[in-house]
Amino acid sequence: MLRGAALRVTRPRLAVLSAVHDHPHSDTGSIIGLVRDDVGEVSHQAVYDVLRALTAAGLVRCIEPPGSVARYEARVGDNHHHVVCRSCGAIADVDCAVGEMPCLTPSEDHGFAIDEAEVIYRGRCPECVAARG
Repeated sequence: MLRGAALRVTRPRLAVLSAVHDHPHSDTGSIIGLVRDDVGEVSHQAVYDVLRALTAAGLVRCIEPPGSVARYEARVGDNHHHVVCRSCGAIADVDCAVGEMPCLTPSEDHGFAIDEAEVIYRGRCPECVAARG
């Protein structure tokens, strides 16, 4: 994947890509911990740089749900959406309602050539609903 995106293959890049694939919707702090478990000491800045490069190359996607830190996922290119739990912050993927990008047509495009839409559904996850009784 890295070579296909014209990126050098390095241990930190492999570790970050693996962490994002294995733990979708992880925040940067969690990814740093996972990478350190895999390759040993690595700086925060190195992980931030790798995440930036992977995002720019289209290998990972950065999402920023309201009220949450940035999170990363490896599911890219399909313009899917997310559901976020108001209680615990759990995030799950929701497939695009129409199946084609941008999958929503705005009432006014203001002259923009729109190629993506982002929807965030909010509610409570099954665990939080059950906990509340």
